[in-house]
Amino acid sequence: MMDASESVCLGVVTGPHGVRGAVRIKSFTEEPEGIARYGPLTDESGGRRFELQLIGMAKGVVIARLSGVEDRDQAEALRGLRLHLPRAALPQTQAEEYYHADLIGLEAVLGDGTPVGRVRAVHDFGAGDTLELARPGMPPVIVPFTRTVVPSVELALGRLVLDPPPGLLDEDEP
Repeated sequence: MMDASESVCLGVVTGPHGVRGAVRIKSFTEEPEGIARYGPLTDESGGRRFELQLIGMAKGVVIARLSGVEDRDQAEALRGLRLHLPRAALPQTQAEEYYHADLIGLEAVLGDGTPVGRVRAVHDFGAGDTLELARPGMPPVIVPFTRTVVPSVELALGRLVLDPPPGLLDEDEP
């Protein structure tokens, strides 16, 4: 079995496609078809293994066949299945390049070490990556993942340093 911290979710089955067992997959890779480049994928626990064969593309998803899935009922039963890959199977990143999975869970601190919260998610709504920070006793906040706002990512220390513009971290009025 694979520990969750040792795997990266590359996509999720959103439902069946057709009657012969094909599935629609929302891919989390940079290029959607990249989900098929790394070899077999597993479920979250690592207990089930799937060979993936791309068939095509549709609006926002890839169409694929998963080994062992032969009909629409089997494909429907996989709806919501998160497809994982061992972290070690991914290529090494370049300097100042990060996998989203490496950022999630990092402690966010100010330059003086004051804790702000933890990275809960990484989003891209079209204008570049943003970090969603969970803050104890306060509402979450979204910060731009830019060099100006996040001047330092220290993966070995499990943290990133923030230099937010005035007002960005202020608690919202109820």
